[in-house]
Amino acid sequence: MNNFSSYKREDIFHNLEKEKLDLLVIGGGITGAGISLDAVTRGLKTGLVEMQDFAAGTSSRSTKLVHGGLRYLKQFEIKIVAEVGKERAIVYENGPHVTTPEWMMLPFHKGGTFGPFTTNIGLRVYDFLAGVKKQERRKMLSADEALKKEPLVKDQGLKGAGYYVEYKTDDARLTIEVMKKAVEKGVHAINYAKVVELLYDGSKKIIGVVVEDQITGEKHEVFAKKVINAGGPWVDNLREMDGSKKGKALHLTKGVHLVIPKEVFPLKQAIYFDTPDGRMVFAIPRENKTYVGTTDTTYQGDIAHPQITDKDRDYLLEAINYMFPSLNIGPNDIESSWAGLRPLIAEEGKGNSPSEISRKDEIFISDSGLISMAGGKLTGYRKMAEQAVDTVVKQLKEEEGILYPESDTEKMPISGGDIGGSKGFDRFKEQKVREGINLGLDKETALKLVQKYGTNVDLVFDVYQNRSEEAKEENIDPDVFAMLVYGIEHELVYKPIDFFIRRTGALFFDINWVHQHKETVINYMEKVLKWSKEQKEVYTKELDQLLYEAVHPIKE
Repeated sequence: MNNFSSYKREDIFHNLEKEKLDLLVIGGGITGAGISLDAVTRGLKTGLVEMQDFAAGTSSRSTKLVHGGLRYLKQFEIKIVAEVGKERAIVYENGPHVTTPEWMMLPFHKGGTFGPFTTNIGLRVYDFLAGVKKQERRKMLSADEALKKEPLVKDQGLKGAGYYVEYKTDDARLTIEVMKKAVEKGVHAINYAKVVELLYDGSKKIIGVVVEDQITGEKHEVFAKKVINAGGPWVDNLREMDGSKKGKALHLTKGVHLVIPKEVFPLKQAIYFDTPDGRMVFAIPRENKTYVGTTDTTYQGDIAHPQITDKDRDYLLEAINYMFPSLNIGPNDIESSWAGLRPLIAEEGKGNSPSEISRKDEIFISDSGLISMAGGKLTGYRKMAEQAVDTVVKQLKEEEGILYPESDTEKMPISGGDIGGSKGFDRFKEQKVREGINLGLDKETALKLVQKYGTNVDLVFDVYQNRSEEAKEENIDPDVFAMLVYGIEHELVYKPIDFFIRRTGALFFDINWVHQHKETVINYMEKVLKWSKEQKEVYTKELDQLLYEAVHPIKE
């Protein structure tokens, strides 16, 4: 049984307690996952604790693009564009199963923010800075060519379009694959483990934490030479606990996305467009849906539970109907939605409007030695991790004379991605889809599984093939059963929301599938994870609440 299984939760806590760690990472989003992988591959004994589920915060609620940062050109953030563009290619090569190139069209209309001239120059600079591959370099389209690619785009005042490549990803799966790779390399990582106290030595230096298991209520002391706070939107809560929150602070902004069925919004081509108020919005086809986002509004509510409001919804509906006027999409056409927070860094005393605040990442080191990593972006996670671990190894060298090697993650495939990069993935996909069909899966399901799990699909196929009787007894579709068993045994799935939101993305992109399978899935989880009656009630309610919120915005 592998050491990232929900049946092994006690063992993981035990390992965290008994080992004197070199580094403890607090936070299991993409930043924390990246840091733990970077650290363990350099030889540091590493642990990671996450108070919710992995990727439950910002890392499952983004626009799901590993983007090249085109919009930073507008703010002349040249260095960000160059770095992010190069990182994007690395993320893709290391996990081609969770990241896919997608041609994006940027239409320009009379009076819009972008014109043919500025777009052409912008995209050329972008190609150059980001080191874009030859076959993915920008093209410029005439108005007619643009309408051929996407007939739904507003033709009135259309002058043409830029055409360039972005990469779409499944952000939560990207996070879990990085986390699994870290665990495979020796990281002790656990979800539903909340830091409730920081531990200090006599000279007020941080030496560890007290973690409370959110499932059993048990407390565990975890000691480490270094502690990194990678809490995303919660970074400042930990800095407050440490008494070190001063100077720069987080400024949270909320972004929401709407999901609309393809029948209603038959988008053929991903579009990046400006709205009447000058904000940029994406409309992206995915599976049998089209999703649109995002907004950017200052947020002050419950960090764990951002919700979409009717105002957010109406803003995006207006944007859709402005750019795609033939559709007349209304509130009843929305199938699902999500809201996420961006933890941006604001400086005290400066006027900070959401669009002006820096998207950069920064490291703060407090007097106690707590290292906090704030800001940053999905695409840049690997570079951020390298920076954070560089900080740690530099300190360990000064304090203890220990030398650790440089970061080694640039050419390291993440879990499921070990297939010879993007070139190897196409061949792999064909072969595995054939195998899936031979096992009795239909082509579409086989492809979905291969695309979702990459090289780990063998384990999923194995359950599908060898435990079909059990699936039948439990009254669960065999492919759903295979994903569920794999999730519990290899991806630390403990609650229904872990499975239906973070491991499958279904609550966003296939909400009816969730309604269809939730009862049998919950019954099976209750049985094998030995939940109490209360647990079952609470976890079911939690899922029902999120299913309800996905289609019912709150009144603002």
